[in-house]
Amino acid sequence: MAGGRRQAPPREDVLAAAMAMIAERGLEQLTMAALGREVGMSSGHLLYYFRTRDELLLRTLEWSESRLGAERARLLAAPAPARARLDSYVSLYVPDGHRDPHWTLWMEVWNRSRNAADDARDRQAAIEGAWHRDLVALLAEGVSRGEFRPVDPDRFATRLRALLDGFSVNVAVGLRGSDRAAALGHVREFLTETLLAS
Repeated sequence: MAGGRRQAPPREDVLAAAMAMIAERGLEQLTMAALGREVGMSSGHLLYYFRTRDELLLRTLEWSESRLGAERARLLAAPAPARARLDSYVSLYVPDGHRDPHWTLWMEVWNRSRNAADDARDRQAAIEGAWHRDLVALLAEGVSRGEFRPVDPDRFATRLRALLDGFSVNVAVGLRGSDRAAALGHVREFLTETLLAS
């Protein structure tokens, strides 16, 4: 309507813009004012929707994780051996490289979680839980089909995700001598040694 109030962009567009800003400019440049300029909203309007920067970061992470979750579900449903699907899971988990925007955001949210309210911590746990449940189900399937050794899927998943987190943080922060290819190689070797049925 001519002369009417400008409509605020859909919340998903705001979250997508926040993720794009992290990817292009780094997390330190993601302020309410900068994001507001990007999406044509005042920082006050953004604060009305998100209340705090911490909430904006967590919602952006949840938005990004929903997209990764859909991709993970697609990969895990593929008609392929369990090992091939496990490799796809690992590939999706490990960051693309130094300053990977998703991992940059994850590490910031993890860092802030020490002082977060219970609700925010529960939401982070839900994200972690989805990755864990999918991995446990895949491991259980591989064990039941004889593709994997008879490991306890929950315990193995806990240990594998800790290994993945360690390599992923090194890759995301750009630790010298750490890169995606090397991390994936280490994980493949670990899986061959500990999981593949002999």
